[in-house]
Amino acid sequence: MTSFVFSSLWPWLFGTLAVALLISGIDDFIPVLICLVHRLRHSKPVVAVTPVAASPRRIAIFVPCWKESEVIGNMVRHNLATIRYQNFDFFLGVYPNDEATLTATGQLAEVFQNVHVAECAKPGPTSKADCLNWVYRRMLRFEEERGVRFDTVVLHDAEDMIHPEALSLIDRERAAYAMVQVPVLPLPTGLNEVTHGIYCDEFAEFQTIDMHARQFSGSFVPSNGVGTGFAREILERLATERGDVFDADSLTEDYEIGVYIHAAGYPQLFAPLQRQDGDFVATREYFPRTARSAIRQRTRWITGIALQCWERRGWRGNWRTRYWFWRDRKGLIANPISLLTNLTFLAGLASWLVSAAQHRPWVFAVQNPTLVVLCWFTLSLQCLRMGLRMICVARIFGVLFALAVPLRTFHGNMVNCSATFRALWRYAHARWQGNTLVWLKTEHAYPTRDALAQHRRDLTDVLVGCGFISQANLSLAMAGMPAETDLCEHLRTSGAVSDEDLCKAVSLHTGVPSLKVDARKVKALVARSLPAHLEKRLGVVPIRVHSGKLLIAGRKVLSADAIEELQSFTSLPVEFQLVTQRNYEDLQKLL
Repeated sequence: MTSFVFSSLWPWLFGTLAVALLISGIDDFIPVLICLVHRLRHSKPVVAVTPVAASPRRIAIFVPCWKESEVIGNMVRHNLATIRYQNFDFFLGVYPNDEATLTATGQLAEVFQNVHVAECAKPGPTSKADCLNWVYRRMLRFEEERGVRFDTVVLHDAEDMIHPEALSLIDRERAAYAMVQVPVLPLPTGLNEVTHGIYCDEFAEFQTIDMHARQFSGSFVPSNGVGTGFAREILERLATERGDVFDADSLTEDYEIGVYIHAAGYPQLFAPLQRQDGDFVATREYFPRTARSAIRQRTRWITGIALQCWERRGWRGNWRTRYWFWRDRKGLIANPISLLTNLTFLAGLASWLVSAAQHRPWVFAVQNPTLVVLCWFTLSLQCLRMGLRMICVARIFGVLFALAVPLRTFHGNMVNCSATFRALWRYAHARWQGNTLVWLKTEHAYPTRDALAQHRRDLTDVLVGCGFISQANLSLAMAGMPAETDLCEHLRTSGAVSDEDLCKAVSLHTGVPSLKVDARKVKALVARSLPAHLEKRLGVVPIRVHSGKLLIAGRKVLSADAIEELQSFTSLPVEFQLVTQRNYEDLQKLL
């Protein structure tokens, strides 16, 4: 009886699934066709000369932080050292109940003049948009105090690696566009990082095809939340219309602000994904690397983009806007169907193997010729789509990584389907209970200092690029430098660079944090906690025990072997920090 019911219902169920996959598959090729048509219509590239501003626009970089003490220091130091643009400031949004991040950002602000802390009035976490609103108010206060004005605001997260030319790109394109979106790409990881790999696959395809298709079709370009440059006039208009610049009730305010900018008639640009100096000009970051954290992040994305934006904005707009609304919201249906398709495929494959081994008919077989043709056509579409994604992935992450795209697709469908069901449940539960949807924050990670070494500029580039010395004066100082003399020592003793600026430059170049230590507050017992001969030979002084770590200060960056040697003399983890030559001499007196 069960077999009869299954054999009767299966063709109808299978046919419905095949039709749904066919519709979704055809829809997935529309962005590809848009890009192809645009390419054919513009086969002869038009070289557009973007007017260059008389002087670089002043840029404010907003970074909202909640529980980011482990990454914010490396993020700010690395980007300050690598960005090839001088007229910018960091504004770091922190919460009063996040003491570790307050301390970390406060130390950065003490050392670097273009780093400022914006403390939120409410305990965290609230929402990313609420934090950004307090950062905006801090920028206004800074402008009033200094008599300056920022022309462009760029959004970034605490895990971002900003490309050295990204701010120059935004500044250049701001002459014609009110919103400029720099491409966003995950940092490359190994084949064993399957969850992170699905981000690499999806972003490689979206940033190559979908984001461009939006712009080519005349629809809105959503902000990616990072690497987005906004004209100041947009933020001022938002503040006038609704009181706050960023909508604190929205879980995905970056997406909605892109919709608003397009509806208001401002021109938007998604910058083409291009290589420069061997790397793509894009914001790089680590995305979630476990299934649980990926589902958590994507739950927020689906809740905000597919459900909350649907509730707040409906389907208003021209047919182009409505089509891309459909593309962004169809995951509510497509994600469960994709997982169901994978499960059906695996069940059918297993059943076919059993049937072949036992020489009996395959229970999943269908006899309807129309349905068979439909299945083959759908399979061809899926294979073509998979091949297209592999090409996009190979271009950015290499051929070997691209070969694993089909396997990662199964995992990606599971993650997306789980996030969809979780988003539907959270949204329905919040509406039923009359509660406000809360921000599901993603845990962030940042590359280690060793991993960042390949992205660092030379110390001389940091000294000039950060304004510690002019190129002419540096060349003059180096011309008179004796052979086999340490560059830092020569610049310090010659007076070409001040002791404080040299310490900052070395900190930026190496990624090692720097600080100013009040020798009067250092306990002699702590300062003498390591063997005297070791402290003298390595040029270090222990200064305090903090958060279960022994903080050690020195005027020269220690090697990994030196850190390991120090570690062998204490049971506490050792953390090294740079100090100036004068500060080190004051600390030495304690010994």
